[in-house]
Parts: sequence; structure tokens; C-alpha cells
Amino acid sequence: MILADEAATLALGADLASIVRPGDVITLSGDLGAGKTTLARGLLAALGLAGEAPSPTFAIIQTYAPPETRLPVAHVDLYRIEDPGEAEELGLDDLCADHLLLVEWPERLGPELWQDALRLRIETVEEGGRRLTADVPPSWEARWSPR
Repeated sequence: MILADEAATLALGADLASIVRPGDVITLSGDLGAGKTTLARGLLAALGLAGEAPSPTFAIIQTYAPPETRLPVAHVDLYRIEDPGEAEELGLDDLCADHLLLVEWPERLGPELWQDALRLRIETVEEGGRRLTADVPPSWEARWSPR
């Protein structure tokens, strides 16, 4: 799928907001500036977050809970994680039980985590815009139907 501009990336995030539920994990991969946080911001806005969501790069985890958002969300940015062992201290498994987990830079923890995650990869394309590819696990097949 090609996302022509920032508005298209935000719109995809809004579309995702209509199908997510607590316990879901969405991983967002791509180079710096690819649009991972933009997609997350579109999703968070559609879940009811007023104002622009900050990037969790420095905080690592930014959480949201009702009434701020329709459901509990943990927006995670693992860019600064250098050793997968550091992630144990973050409590991601606990958050996964009752939050939607949006995880940027999931590759920092290795591919074995979150087997049921909707895995999205965003890449810039020469013509402009972004290319989104999705690895859709069985638990998402009935829900995933991008425009």
C-alpha cells in the first residue's frame, strides 16, 4: 500500500483505531522519519486523544487511559534500547494484558516477541510518500482490511 502523504498516514492510523482492542499489539518498523510516530498519532487521535501525542523516544513508554482515549494504550519506542534484556524492566508483558501496545523499533527486542502482532513496515519511496507492508497474523485477518 502506498501512503501518498502525511494525511494518508494519519488516516491509516484512524482506520486502525476502529478495529483495535485491549491486548492487541501493533509493531511499527522503518527508518528514522519513515512515519511510524505519525501513524501512531493518527491512531491515538481517532481513539480520542486531544492534541498531538508526543514521541515516546526519550520516555520510552507513553501510556494513555480512558477517558483520555477510548481504551488503554501504551505507545512504546524502543530506539534507545541496546540490549533486549533492558526491556524486561519496562513491563511490556504486563501492559500487553490490558492495553493496546504500539511498538516502534520492535526489532530491538528480536523477532520472537509478540507473535500475534500486526507487523507494519513503513519505507520511503523515490516517487514520494511511503510504502506500507503488513505481516498479518491469523488473529488479525478478519479485522485487517486497509483501504
